[in-house]
Amino acid sequence: MSKGPGRLRVRLQSIRYAARDIHLFELAKAEGGTLPPAAPGAHIDLHLGNGLVRSYSLVNAGTAPDCYVIGIKHDAAGRGGSRWAHQQWRVGSELDISAPRNNFPLDEQAPHTVLFAGGVGIMPIWCMAQRLRAIGASWELWYAARSRAEAAFMHELLESSGHVRMHYDDEAGRIFDIAAAVAAAPAQAHLYCCGPTAMLDAFEAAAIGRAPETVHLERFAAKEASATTGGFLVHLARSGQELAVPPGASVLEVLQAHGVHLDVSCQEGICGSCEVAVIDGEVDHRDSVLTKAQQASNKMMMVCCSGAHSARLVLDL
Repeated sequence: MSKGPGRLRVRLQSIRYAARDIHLFELAKAEGGTLPPAAPGAHIDLHLGNGLVRSYSLVNAGTAPDCYVIGIKHDAAGRGGSRWAHQQWRVGSELDISAPRNNFPLDEQAPHTVLFAGGVGIMPIWCMAQRLRAIGASWELWYAARSRAEAAFMHELLESSGHVRMHYDDEAGRIFDIAAAVAAAPAQAHLYCCGPTAMLDAFEAAAIGRAPETVHLERFAAKEASATTGGFLVHLARSGQELAVPPGASVLEVLQAHGVHLDVSCQEGICGSCEVAVIDGEVDHRDSVLTKAQQASNKMMMVCCSGAHSARLVLDL
């Protein structure tokens, strides 16, 4: 099977238990050698054997890694990606992946860093913690899980007990009070959060008064519904094509219907793979990747989920 454009062929070389319903999958280059560099917060797209494409955060980072490690929680009520990985993958299985992308980068120059993780959201956060520990930075980590059985990296976290605070819902009798933890963080600290939607919403609300450049988060699911009202034109600057986006359709669907190839993964505006530069027009942003300042600039958009407030968008395609 030949890999598609921009893809890397990898082989699954180990599967490890991390917590209840969470496995760690170690992927090495199929033909041997090192993989493209990755920094904390990066993710890769997995082209699964059932035709799905899903994004997963890297647990490890490095300048020339010999493997990528990802953690996947089996979600029986999900869209099928985690179920496929847990049920179908075996050591030796091969698949295509993308090179790493990073919409959740770590600022290593911050005077202090506070990390928040919920459940499987520990994957990119633990990667950040390892880097901060390695460079001798000032950091702390708050990790919330429903129970000890559902908390990954317990042994490693215990070794960093001076920096890590754990919360188990079943033992505490309540969910983690992230608002209080955010309020206690130093004003100049950089805050990072990854976890379930409710946790991220609470984190955003608690951090609303902080400098925007110090507040960082990554979502697993779309924050709002995609823009499908249509009724506008998309002009492709390079080809000169002008396409109508009808009601009920996304910009991505119209582009694909007219033979425009784009990298696509989540189709929910959370991975950043379908980012396109905007030359003119006002975008109806629905993604969870761009900052508020980036959205306000109207210089780029995620075509899988965003639409237009203007009658016409001019894209760099």
